[in-house]
Amino acid sequence: MSRCTVLASLVAALVLAGCSQQGDSATDNAQAPAQAQADAAAKKLDTYRQLVRINNDEMAVSMGHDILDRFANSDAAKEVQQSLPAIEKRYKENSEKNRLQGMWLYQVSPMQGGTQSTATAYNTSPSNHRVRLVLRRHTEWGQNAFLYSDERGFVCKANCTLAATVDGKPTGIKAFAPSTGEPALMIRDDKAFIAMLEKAKKITLDVTLQDGEKKLQLVYEVGGFDAAKWAPVGKGGAAKAKKK
Repeated sequence: MSRCTVLASLVAALVLAGCSQQGDSATDNAQAPAQAQADAAAKKLDTYRQLVRINNDEMAVSMGHDILDRFANSDAAKEVQQSLPAIEKRYKENSEKNRLQGMWLYQVSPMQGGTQSTATAYNTSPSNHRVRLVLRRHTEWGQNAFLYSDERGFVCKANCTLAATVDGKPTGIKAFAPSTGEPALMIRDDKAFIAMLEKAKKITLDVTLQDGEKKLQLVYEVGGFDAAKWAPVGKGGAAKAKKK
């Protein structure tokens, strides 16, 4: 074999080797992003599993949706799809329960020679008029339920009947304005009203303010009321504030 022939064979071999290396490199470059995606999905899936294990529903829902959005066709996404709907449902239900419970404030404190226990919630609508719904027990005055406005009193001569709805069902609630002049509206039959409230989710009350006789429909989301947190304070005297 001549020197030229040997040289030509060597060059050909080098060219083929170079092509082979370029092909391997191109394959590696194509596989690299896919492997990186798989590794990232696996890492997030591991975090998701840990969040589920410790019952951190809020972060598990967030991580689960991130996996579904970024790695839609991955094995990680397939696994998440099996558990995420139930976790998200539970998270939303618990969040709503906590929101409703957070609307109520329970207090026990001294009040005019006795002890007072109150459960208080504000209306959620209208947002520009804040009117407290108060359930009160007092060692001397007994039990009451009333509306209290920090700024305006209510129009109600002697007895009046408030148009109301309880979970969408219309009803009437008898009330009166206290003779002592406080900006309050006392519920006449507090026992029946409280029993109704304990079973309700939403109560609306139509009232008229003394300020310009402005009419309002007050909306109270009462589903979070917890009777066990409204502490008893003893029977005390028999007289009630509404009879004073």
